[in-house]
Formats: sequence, structure tokens, C-alpha cells
Amino acid sequence: MTALATEPHGGNTVPMLQPALTSDVARAHLLGVDSLRPVRLEELVEHASLMHRTDRKYIVPLVTVRALVADLAHTHRVLEIEDRFHTTYRTLYFDTLSFAAARSHVQKRRRRWKVRSRLYVEDVLCRIEVKTKDNRGETQKFMGISDPARYGYLDGDEADFVAFHLASHPEVLTDDLVPTAEVFYTRVTLADISAGTRVTIDWKLTCRLETGDVWMDDSYALIETKGPPSLGVADRALNRLGTRPRSFSKYVAAAATMTPGIADNDFRQMHGRMLHNRTVGF
Repeated sequence: MTALATEPHGGNTVPMLQPALTSDVARAHLLGVDSLRPVRLEELVEHASLMHRTDRKYIVPLVTVRALVADLAHTHRVLEIEDRFHTTYRTLYFDTLSFAAARSHVQKRRRRWKVRSRLYVEDVLCRIEVKTKDNRGETQKFMGISDPARYGYLDGDEADFVAFHLASHPEVLTDDLVPTAEVFYTRVTLADISAGTRVTIDWKLTCRLETGDVWMDDSYALIETKGPPSLGVADRALNRLGTRPRSFSKYVAAAATMTPGIADNDFRQMHGRMLHNRTVGF
């Protein structure tokens, strides 16, 4: 299993970012993604924007990621932006003081929501995002443009955007949302243009909350498949590799691990595996 290591905050400490074992360029090469045919962002957005989709998530060791990339070489291309295949993400999540969004996930509610401000570091681009899930388990994502200087803010135009797209969730008010966690990771995106589907591969995952820092073991990665409700090429390949999807959220995993009082139904069986090393199974 992967490990979600934890570190409490003390005084004016610097965010505890786990050092990567390799550079992002070397990691992309290690996983074989630089051997795939590239696809430009404009083409990917045109054929696989996927604002309304079903997401499946898999936590796997790097050897499985490499095998998956090799399996997808004939159907998928790798997103290339300015001669690089990876992008660094910073994402600040907003929730209520009682962590209503996190709790709805661990309580397995069909209808739920997330609000976040996201910065694409190398590209100096910022978005305000709302994700909702309906009664059928399908995810809808809404993205609004935000100035990079507005990263992490939820007022003005950003607040209006969130309020509009959360209108179907009257139980939450935008004025009640506060910053609760910041998530950092590096992502590579693969796309099957003909099928209109995507696969994302995330590593160097680190989360910072008021109560402390938590990060994923560097020898593992988080894979997400994004497409229609039926299993896609990548899902079937992962199944052949002995991996099954799991209910997982970067934000919710960190909140459930580091915040007292939040039910941890999705993660309880993984907790306590390596407590002598101050880590929590993930």
C-alpha cells in the first residue's frame, strides 16, 4: 500500500513537502510517457474537454503506471505544453468550518460538491472551479478564469461564479466557505482523442492543512480515468494489471487523516499500518 505520511505544524514551520526521488522530467521518462505521441492543449480541449464525466481513481506503484503507459501507447497521446509533459498544480480547497464537503464524501452521499482555486504553476494560469456529483454518480466540472494574483481568494467575481454553479445545492452558502487545505502535485495527462477520454497521472502529492502536512509515498502515483460511465481502455488495462478503482479524494483523504472528528470510513482499514514511522497507510 502507499503511505500517507503526516507532520504536525509547529511554530512558523515551512510547508513539509516530501522531496521527490527524481526530477519531474526524469519521472516522466521513468514512466515512459515521453515515448508517447504528443497532443497539444487546443486539440485535447476540442476532443476531450470532459466537463461532464465519470471519474475513476486508482492508487498504484510506479511499476504499474509504467505498464499502463506501455499498454496505452497505441491509443493515447501525452499532453505537451511548451516542450514539457508535466504540470505542477497548486489547489486551495474551500469548505465550511464543519468540513461539509469532506463529510459528504466519507458519508458516501450521491450528491456532493467541491470548490477550489487552482494554479497551474509553470503556465501562471489560475482557475476557480466547482465540481458537483449527481445522483447517478456522474461528475460535472465548471471552470472560471481567475487572475493568478487571485489564487486562493473567494470573493468578488470568484464568489459569484461559485454561487451560480452551486445553485442546485442550497444547503451550502458561498459566504460560509473558508480555505481548509492546499494540495500540491505534479500531473501528466494522457488522452485518447478518438474516444474523447483522458487519463491523468499524479505524483509528489502533498497536502497542507491547519493541523499539519500529509503526503503520498513517492513510489506510488494516483491515476484518474475520465470518460463515460462505461469502462474505458485505461480502466480495462488497469483491471488486467490487478488494480481496481477506489473511492478516493486527495482533499478528503487529507482532511479525514489530519482533522479530528471527521469520519474516515473510506480510509479506516488503511490507517495504523506504519504508525511507528509516523505514517498512515493510504
